[in-house]
Amino acid sequence: MGTQARMIAVIDDDLRVLESLINLLASYGYQAEGYSSAEEFLDSKGIEKSSCVITDVEMPQMSGLGLLQHISSTKSLLPVVIITGKPSENSESFYLEKGAVGFFRKPVDGDALVNLLKNVC
Repeated sequence: MGTQARMIAVIDDDLRVLESLINLLASYGYQAEGYSSAEEFLDSKGIEKSSCVITDVEMPQMSGLGLLQHISSTKSLLPVVIITGKPSENSESFYLEKGAVGFFRKPVDGDALVNLLKNVC
């Protein structure tokens, strides 16, 4: 499957980060769809049309961790990558143990993110 066939969902309430990640993914040939909240992603049936999810942790209402847990509870095999710009007591290993396939601090290392996506999406 080429990168053109993979739809990556990007979820972040910071529109600058959202646009930046979508542009980064497009520059590598990925199709990306942006959502400003986990609820918007779920309401638009993003789980069904995405091959991978990149989500911020800290968002109003449902957090990235809440979204990860929701996706896991549906028995979906949809890979979830967690990103965060806020210091937290939770480390990379915490999110990986919860089922995330990757964890990045903002600003996200674009090359490392794309390398991860090549392996999990």
